[in-house]
Amino acid sequence: MSSLIPPVPQGSGTPHVIDPVGGCPHALNARLRAEHGPVAEVVLPGGVPGAVVLGHDALREFLAHPDVAKGARHFPALHDGTIPADWPLRVFANALGMHTADGADHRRLRALVGKAFTIRQVERLRPRIEELTAELLDDLGRAAAGSPDSVADLYAHFALPLPMNVICELLGVDPEHRDRLHDLTNTVVIATDITPAEKMAALQELMALTATIAAARAEHPGEDLTSALIAAREDDGDRLTQAELIGTMRLMLVAGHETTLNLVVNAVRALCAHRDQLALVLDAKATWSDVVDETLRWDTPVSWFPFRYPTRDLTVGGTLIPQGTPVLAGYSAAGRDEAFHGPDADRFDITRPTAARSLSLGHGAHYCTGAPLARLEATIALERLFTRFPDLDLAVPEADLPYQRSFISNNVRSLPVRPGRQATA
Repeated sequence: MSSLIPPVPQGSGTPHVIDPVGGCPHALNARLRAEHGPVAEVVLPGGVPGAVVLGHDALREFLAHPDVAKGARHFPALHDGTIPADWPLRVFANALGMHTADGADHRRLRALVGKAFTIRQVERLRPRIEELTAELLDDLGRAAAGSPDSVADLYAHFALPLPMNVICELLGVDPEHRDRLHDLTNTVVIATDITPAEKMAALQELMALTATIAAARAEHPGEDLTSALIAAREDDGDRLTQAELIGTMRLMLVAGHETTLNLVVNAVRALCAHRDQLALVLDAKATWSDVVDETLRWDTPVSWFPFRYPTRDLTVGGTLIPQGTPVLAGYSAAGRDEAFHGPDADRFDITRPTAARSLSLGHGAHYCTGAPLARLEATIALERLFTRFPDLDLAVPEADLPYQRSFISNNVRSLPVRPGRQATA
């Protein structure tokens, strides 16, 4: 590659200039698929050419392709001075951890973390998740009862604290750090409409706070995952480096609560808008797992996620993506791809037989390690929420909900609800 920014993918139409403010992605996804097909040229914030894979089959192929890498060494323009040091998306490319590792490094890091997220290990967390869920539902009910209009923010009182508390307990994070961790991870990873200086300041604080948490666990080890990672040794005796430890912890903190938060919120919104589907599951004609699967397809927690890089010129979905191009995984677009899911792909249907074939938790070597935990948390949360409050509904029209200012995260920033009557035991 030359020192110039890589050429854009050779598709059709004018490249789409990504709006850092983001918003609901579905109309945009449909338009881009119609205009460009399964792969679209984009201009990333900061003027950097890239691509997004929008089609289900194309994304499945791309995510598992042997000539696609996660490591930023395969993105030459990031290192040769072409892209400025304060590029706002550099944080994604430069992060260290298993999510940006390839080959043997990725397998080593994943093996260390994966032991905590087997189905058996996750199932051991069920009683604690159920206990936290019950406490937070009490809080949601109290918040609504204390409101003049019987409204409470389900985002703040339930959907956020549940996964945040679970992942922090798993990692051994003291309670006093949890609110700040959410604010910082939201700024670093979710927000894409802030200045580079703001993002860099938040990143530095997040790294420092994560290092503080790791140091505390090193000095006073416990039964938590951070202590286990610090103590872990592979067969060859190698420990995690400090950078790998901090990067892996940061990944688990972000992925461990932001995606589950979005999944729960999006599922509640979908069920409130589709009361017939809610009735199916309340009448035991479908399961809460069906709700989770269909939400992952229909309104996935992550919209367009950075980055992967072809290690050679690669044709995907009929479009040539040049070597070194930063590529976004268009999970929200693939979930409603009519070419795969059929002409009713835009319909929320928890009886859909292909719902479980969503790509929203990834595919291939980088499939989400925490998928069993996310599914368990969301299933328990939704079942207990609508069992306790069967009449729960949105307190404002769907169109008035404030979206995250991000093209990466697919969620709203608050969810005012009226819980309504509590079911009797």
